Amino acid sequence: MENRGLLFIPDISGFTRFVNEVEIDHSRIIIQQLLEELIKANDLGLQISEIEGDAILFYKYGDPGDLAFLYKQVEKMFLAFHQYLTAYDNRRICQCNACLSAFNLTLKVITHYGEFTYLNVQHFKKLIGKDVIVAHQLLKNDIPQHEYWLVTKNLLHNKPPSPYTQWMKWDSSTKQTEEGDIPFHFTQLTPLLKEITPTLIQYELPHKVKMVSVSKDYPVDVKTLFFTLVHFEFRHQWLAGIKAIDEVEHFLPALGSRFRRVLENGKTEFMYISSFQYDPEGKTIFSETDEGKKSSFYFIAEKTGENSSRLTIEIYIRRNLIKQALFNQFEKKKKEHELQQSLERLGPIVKDVVVPLDF
Repeated sequence: MENRGLLFIPDISGFTRFVNEVEIDHSRIIIQQLLEELIKANDLGLQISEIEGDAILFYKYGDPGDLAFLYKQVEKMFLAFHQYLTAYDNRRICQCNACLSAFNLTLKVITHYGEFTYLNVQHFKKLIGKDVIVAHQLLKNDIPQHEYWLVTKNLLHNKPPSPYTQWMKWDSSTKQTEEGDIPFHFTQLTPLLKEITPTLIQYELPHKVKMVSVSKDYPVDVKTLFFTLVHFEFRHQWLAGIKAIDEVEHFLPALGSRFRRVLENGKTEFMYISSFQYDPEGKTIFSETDEGKKSSFYFIAEKTGENSSRLTIEIYIRRNLIKQALFNQFEKKKKEHELQQSLERLGPIVKDVVVPLDF
């Protein structure tokens, strides 16, 4: 028994083979985040042998226990996987093909019980043995859908699997290999998607009032203008008073992502992305709010022609008659001047920006 145990492989699929560098980089980050979600959802104490591209080889020596408990683990990983994708799709800002198609990624889980041992390779135990090969062979099969749980007969104790929910329906098939046929049962997991509920969070400044609005036209298409706005590496080059943007919370900025603005006067302030509306044929609106929810900057990129666009920057503060009066008296002219300067500085920068083909 000591060399026998459970092999458990959740496998992600759905990304095409991207050729653009940005798409490859973003798909890698998304897959990495999803793999971390699967690992965090591990309730059975499964050990990780290795991460194999878009899949994780989990294992656990000993009796696999009741299949109903195994299903609960499959269910938790599946829901964690899709909850992340749903949340990212509702919050994402990037418009590259990898980010746009992430919501359509799928997850299948292969489970097999058999004999295996391991080799110690650095910090990992690399599994070896005939049953490890069997589990990997089952990743490629004739099941037309891509979201299912597959169970081999070794886990069934010579009896058919039971439906663990009302919607569950089991089918059977066989994987043909050079070493012989491998019979298995499988059930679709797609019905679980009904349990995914989007978490909608209000990030925008409540009860706000507009205090400043400045605009400028540019001889570039609106996509180039928008790309320059949302990429923080350009911000200090044109936005007056900003020395740097750092401590960006997420590799793929999205609604709620936090970052730090280092000001030229030496002070720092933490901001987060508070709203995003994308319309390449009309107005694309992007806003950032300070962590104390006192004020917001709105960047509005508007298409005015095939190769022309307009940027409007607006400042909002929370509705408060005293603070509004003080702002108008002491800050309004200064802020308008700074933003007009910023719009002028943006001109030569946005002309030189090269937008990736996939954006």
